[in-house]
Amino acid sequence: MYKNYLFDLDGTLLPMDMEYFTKLYFSSLCKRFVPVLNIDGDTLVKAIWKGTSAMAKNDNSRINKDVFWETASSECNVDLTPYIKQFDDYYTKEFIAAKEATKATPFAKRSIDLIKQNGGRLIAATNPIFPEVATRRRLEWAGVSADDFEFVTFYENSGCCKPNLKYFELICEKCGILPEESIMIGNDVDEDMCAEELGFDTYLITDTIVNRDNKDYSKYKNGSFEEFYKFLQQHFISISD
Repeated sequence: MYKNYLFDLDGTLLPMDMEYFTKLYFSSLCKRFVPVLNIDGDTLVKAIWKGTSAMAKNDNSRINKDVFWETASSECNVDLTPYIKQFDDYYTKEFIAAKEATKATPFAKRSIDLIKQNGGRLIAATNPIFPEVATRRRLEWAGVSADDFEFVTFYENSGCCKPNLKYFELICEKCGILPEESIMIGNDVDEDMCAEELGFDTYLITDTIVNRDNKDYSKYKNGSFEEFYKFLQQHFISISD
């Protein structure tokens, strides 16, 4: 019996065309901030990517948020920290433009509701490269709520990213859970399925699978989100017998 259910967000709870999402995201971001910061769009985009890359390499020695803004500021030669509140405001308003690249699946909410009905603990294990406001927004686009989850990772409360196993270890520490009582559900062969190394069970959602190196993923439980929902139903039936 699983006690804890960790869900990835982008591409899992929220199916998306990542390339199109990125295009819409940066377009709306530049429209808002190029005039404010008085820098060109390419410089701003490069700064965002550089900051994101720094978070991906973070070793939990610092919070991702601090690593991001320091790196991005250095890359564009502008101190961006005075504008953080304006960036948060962007996520409450203009960020909605990127929703066009996403499509909610009804099986996300159905799965979340089913788990809650059966007493499971829910954690949104999304890579913490976005601020809380942006993460809450994307959960809403998925038809669920941050309030459905006991814990949600974002750049303000995390110091490392997937596939660093320390990311999962820290979730276990913060939430008081054991890997062998947990399942990680995600669409990324590298970033999500690596939780297996710590003793998590895993389920690979294949609707918008990310498999950069074309790895054989047959050893993992896998299927569409609809198939995962049916898997959940059978799981709860089996433990109630």
